[in-house]
Amino acid sequence: MAKKFEITRGNAILNFSEEFCQSRCELVESESFSKVLEKFIKNQRRLETQLYIYLHERNADDFFLLGDLRSIFKLLLVLDAEQVCALRPEYAVYFEDLDMFVKLIEDIYLYWRKLQRYAIVFNDSKRSGYQSVQFADAQEEFEKLVLEVYRSMQRAVGKNDKVLRQITAGVNAGLTVTHLTTGLPDDYECLKDVPFIEQVVIHPPFITYSKRNKRDGVFPESRTNPVTDLTFNSDQWLCYPAKVGKLLCFVYFNTKFMAQGVTLCNLFELADESEYRHNKPDLVYVYGYEDGKKDQSFFQDDKNDMMVAKLSASDEFDYFGYMKKMCLTLHNVSNINHHKLPIHGAMIQMKLHDGSEKNIVVMGDSGAGKSETIEQIKAYGEAYIKDIKTIYDDMGCLSLVDGKVKTSGTEVGAFVRLDDLDAGYSFKELDRSVFMNPDKVNARIVIPITDYKDVIADHDVDIFLYANNYEAEGEALEFFDNEEDALKVFRAGNRMAKGTTTEYGLVGSYFANPFGPVQRKEQTEPLLQEFFHKMFEQGVQVGVLRTRLGIKGKEYDGPRTAAKTILHYVTGDDDLKELPEEQ
Repeated sequence: MAKKFEITRGNAILNFSEEFCQSRCELVESESFSKVLEKFIKNQRRLETQLYIYLHERNADDFFLLGDLRSIFKLLLVLDAEQVCALRPEYAVYFEDLDMFVKLIEDIYLYWRKLQRYAIVFNDSKRSGYQSVQFADAQEEFEKLVLEVYRSMQRAVGKNDKVLRQITAGVNAGLTVTHLTTGLPDDYECLKDVPFIEQVVIHPPFITYSKRNKRDGVFPESRTNPVTDLTFNSDQWLCYPAKVGKLLCFVYFNTKFMAQGVTLCNLFELADESEYRHNKPDLVYVYGYEDGKKDQSFFQDDKNDMMVAKLSASDEFDYFGYMKKMCLTLHNVSNINHHKLPIHGAMIQMKLHDGSEKNIVVMGDSGAGKSETIEQIKAYGEAYIKDIKTIYDDMGCLSLVDGKVKTSGTEVGAFVRLDDLDAGYSFKELDRSVFMNPDKVNARIVIPITDYKDVIADHDVDIFLYANNYEAEGEALEFFDNEEDALKVFRAGNRMAKGTTTEYGLVGSYFANPFGPVQRKEQTEPLLQEFFHKMFEQGVQVGVLRTRLGIKGKEYDGPRTAAKTILHYVTGDDDLKELPEEQ
């Protein structure tokens, strides 16, 4: 990324390696400040605001208007408004209505803060930017500088706030990136110059807004490789080397979709350089390729033993669900090829005070109530639970280790609907979460929940449940006594759609997993039968858990009752104990 600064699709990307301002004067004279000011004026003109009319009456040419404003702001760093007018009488017209000039300062600051702001530092060579101090410190210094400039401008025009708010005025996130040689096959030469992300620094609360808030459909499998014939401008792309379960995935994303790429750090473990330098990935995903199409396909590259996918740049795909679920689709198909059964579900590992341990898997499609039930187990089981870990929140797999059924996960984070969490939960986690479209239906939170070593470990399975969110009748927890009946329920994959995708009403998908098993049904079915036979043979308790999350009026009580029923079952207590309140 050779540019010092770029604004694209609501993202402001600052290249600290090329330009880092260390004084108020440097900031106001910088290329970055000029571009922000230019974009602001263009936006004011588009909206035909009263402020733009006021400025335009004083200088009808936007080019010269921008020049005047840059000069005025520089003078305001050392002089007040009255002194500026005395020194440069030609600028006095801008201060005729001082309230309008105060509004100009406030609106520029507000425009800046509404941008998604990212800083990038290249770690592979010395440049003219700011690299002598730790990157996190550099971001803090930049934030202080922005606030200093804003407040000095306020004071210069006579606005002295008695209440100061230390908000995130610098960048929302910072990335350290590098160029290196990987083990990508020659067929993927087009990707070799894209820089890799080494480190991510997030400044919470990190709130992102995308064009969509739902995902649609199933990713189709392509007969041709969608990536090898593409061309990439390395200044416009970054690679997040993700550890998706036990597999290495190179996620290449267009910087126009920075929010989706940066959010990956809260969901998938960022691989260490030693894990991908000179090494070939298992999975490759290109997100946001500008081809004028609406391609969202994946391909099995047998020649290079990789799974590959591409998603076109489109407002229809501007949603983190498309980023996450394609990664998981590639992961799942690869696992199916290696005799592992993908599980669309969540798993917890509980250690109770009586010394017993329980590993519980709750399977179900999006909106079935998996994550919500697990959160309620944590809340109501405090008096019994010595330790509880969420091994995976959305996707795992079953494998055979020395003939015994084991399970492992894919993600270190959770991608959860805000609407389905207890009131206040998201605010408690404000300091480490990424919030997505918090003002819309299906608002989401992405939050780290598990250590990677626990995610990829092979765990026993004690209880394996299907999350039924649509049946009002029946016990909250019931077990099957034979694998045939169990397979009918699990294979059908029914749920009441909650609006997490574009589906509505009672719907079903094969094995509740449209991310691999649906596309590879014939290949998955023998695995499904084999693993269920093994689970019944090995004494795993297989059943159904009625979360009732899809039933109106039961959105909170349903998962709560389901959680309490599980706790009744594993503890043997009819009346659950509560911890005494803290004194």
